[in-house]
Amino acid sequence: MDTLCVTGGRVLHPDGRVRESDVVVDRDEGTILAVGSGKSVADHVADASATLDASGGLVIPGLVNAHTHVAMTLLRGYADDKPLDAWLREDVWPAEAALTPDDIEVGTELGVLEMIRSGTTAFADMYFATDRVADVVDRAGVRARLGHGVVTAGKEGSAAAEDVEESLTVAADLDGAADGRIRTAFMPHSLTTVGEAHLREGIDRAADAGVPVHLHANETVDEVDPIVEARDERPIEYADDLGALGPGNFLAHCVHVDDAEIGLLADTDTAVVHCPASNMKLASGMAPVERLREAGVTVALGTDGAASNNDLDLFDEMRDAAMVGKLAAADASAVPAAAAVEMATAAGADALGLPGGRIAAGAAADLAVVDLDAPHLTPVHDPVSHLAYAARGDDVRHTVCDGRVLMRDRTVLTLDERAVMDRAAAAARDLVSRVAGEG
Repeated sequence: MDTLCVTGGRVLHPDGRVRESDVVVDRDEGTILAVGSGKSVADHVADASATLDASGGLVIPGLVNAHTHVAMTLLRGYADDKPLDAWLREDVWPAEAALTPDDIEVGTELGVLEMIRSGTTAFADMYFATDRVADVVDRAGVRARLGHGVVTAGKEGSAAAEDVEESLTVAADLDGAADGRIRTAFMPHSLTTVGEAHLREGIDRAADAGVPVHLHANETVDEVDPIVEARDERPIEYADDLGALGPGNFLAHCVHVDDAEIGLLADTDTAVVHCPASNMKLASGMAPVERLREAGVTVALGTDGAASNNDLDLFDEMRDAAMVGKLAAADASAVPAAAAVEMATAAGADALGLPGGRIAAGAAADLAVVDLDAPHLTPVHDPVSHLAYAARGDDVRHTVCDGRVLMRDRTVLTLDERAVMDRAAAAARDLVSRVAGEG
């Protein structure tokens, strides 16, 4: 048996406790064989094909970025300090119209590189040229739930129908790619940027094919009010009427949801992806995370795109989620450290329907080792508190996905870091030049 043993560290177990343990991985199956410190584990360590040194570190589940647009790394810092609607219409959509498949591939490489370096092993991506995104996922060795983002607003009938068709085709063709590490979804952008007829058709066909649905919902008041005025119902009620709610489906943001909508999300077992940094930067508002969690809604964490964040570091997102959650609830005990960590791990995996999120025998071998030997992490009274409030992405020492070491001692093994950064910088300069020339 080809085994990898992560030795000498402390492990964050599914019960939230941290204990000194070794983790034994079956590299052929990509699963965890054993976790602990007893004789059987010691025997595995002695016979291991390879080891990772976790001394002085904390072994955690690989982080899950449950909502992003990875290739938007090319637009990092391109258009800042604007509200969502103006930011999209004046800056982002014109830039995206100039993107080529090559741009999307290199932007995705940059984003995936950033995520591996900061301990993220799985993500959900709504964007374009999804086959090129899938190629990067395959090469890099991570997991992903991918989908082509549908926007029918401003498109003629045939173009709008073709956009829906492309999302459904992508979902069918790419599901199970990268040795099963890629799963797919039908991804209409939002309830206001996709027409009702196209939403109904796409969601119905996705349900018939057993494909989950992912979309933005209730991100800003400007997304809520038009639906209420036109339909005399709240957006989440509209989504339910469309068939967009249910097990396996997940919605991004849900900042402006009322109690009835929260109850509907809970009753239908629809997951929510909280993106606190993006919501703050765009002044979209503070999502009621504590109320969502208390109602039984699965709440995961996402960075959104790097153009509205401006990084893909989920440690930042954990801190923001805990802090904003306390402000939104006016309660310092709301969204405690353990909840923020759960949102970035187990809840993220559950929301996306992907393996991982827990370190236990039989679970997927998706891991990160966080080095606790740093001034900002000293002393270590509570390692879980440090994960949520003090750790940073550059504290990650090793990253493992599906039993494969993607980063060892802060060196990424599956992507050429310097080459990726150089290609992305050149592509971003060229993109901005093209957009300026078309303006």
